[in-house]
Amino acid sequence: MKLVKAIIRPSKLPDVLRALYHAEITGLTVSNVRGHGGEVKVVETYRGTTAKMELKDKIMIDMGVSDDFVDIAIEAICNSAFTGNVGDGKIFVLPVERIIRVRTKEENMAAVTPVA
Repeated sequence: MKLVKAIIRPSKLPDVLRALYHAEITGLTVSNVRGHGGEVKVVETYRGTTAKMELKDKIMIDMGVSDDFVDIAIEAICNSAFTGNVGDGKIFVLPVERIIRVRTKEENMAAVTPVA
């Protein structure tokens, strides 16, 4: 089981959700976040420290998936979020120790959607 975290442009959210739905990945959480990466060019110096000051609006998608769906999720996100410009986003894949579905108390593979 893995936790796939994707940070994408807000304008690409409908495309990414559609691609994940077509890949049969429906269990996810979407959050509005702010951050900066390579696309930020605004640099300021304050008290001798240089810092990037502009934060961009982004969307973070979190989904717990079975190992069989990790590459499927990554491909769906990469293909649908791609613009070819700096700031398209990042995907993080983290191991998951345990998942519990609150409603049914199912654990691990029984609590993950989808399962191959």
